[in-house]
Amino acid sequence: MSQYLSSLFSLEGKTALIAGGAGAIGSAISEAFAKAGARVIVHDLSAARLAGLQARFESESLPFRGLQADLDSAAACSDLVEKACQVTGRIDILVNLQGTNRRKPIVDVTQDDFDIITSVNFRSVYFLSKAVQPVMKAQGGGKILHFSSLSANISFDTISVYAATKAAVTSLSRSMAHEWASDNIQVNAIEPGFVQTEFTRPLWDDEYRSRWFADYIPAGHLAVPEDLITTSLSLVAPASRYITGRSVVVDGGVLSGDSWVEKQGRPAAYP
Repeated sequence: MSQYLSSLFSLEGKTALIAGGAGAIGSAISEAFAKAGARVIVHDLSAARLAGLQARFESESLPFRGLQADLDSAAACSDLVEKACQVTGRIDILVNLQGTNRRKPIVDVTQDDFDIITSVNFRSVYFLSKAVQPVMKAQGGGKILHFSSLSANISFDTISVYAATKAAVTSLSRSMAHEWASDNIQVNAIEPGFVQTEFTRPLWDDEYRSRWFADYIPAGHLAVPEDLITTSLSLVAPASRYITGRSVVVDGGVLSGDSWVEKQGRPAAYP
């Protein structure tokens, strides 16, 4: 990379706290940030996932620090930020990747379903960001990146609560960007489309849905976690200092529209 491009996109000297960072997408983002020069602190609910990601980092001689916690309250979010600050004394980047879902028709959703999904997908995002704001303000600025979803824009069966929380996260990005602009904190969101992970296996590991995805997505195939790296890097890098309050859709063209012409010559799916 040229010195000029490095000055725009390098994360050298930055500390990134990545919440929910040991899943499929989180692992790809965490590794990419580390390779871009950041000191990565990965949070996850699962100690086993953290251990697996640590082994992956160590095999590539990348520094790693994992923090296991259940972000089930505002106090737990504040505690995670405090522990992260103890590692390097600062947090320059916060990525909110934590998420869960229980796929059910609206008529079958229980209060427990509702509370679990909203707690993980929205409340923890809200209070973790709130906890990191004074840290970033004292440092002179920072970057917050929320992971929303394509479902913030378009509805699908059985994900009513999930979709509502993701729409809330997209809206929250604008609110935080507006309120914290004077603190030099940029807040943005990524709205991924259909990504092939264990989390979405019930969708793509099904013959009918697999054919549906291939026909419905203009690109002709699902994304893989690595497809989200470049957008994530660009939104937390120095180059994006004037981009805030925006949501970026990464969906293979789904929101570009549909066609009434018979679809032929689709690109081949990833092997």
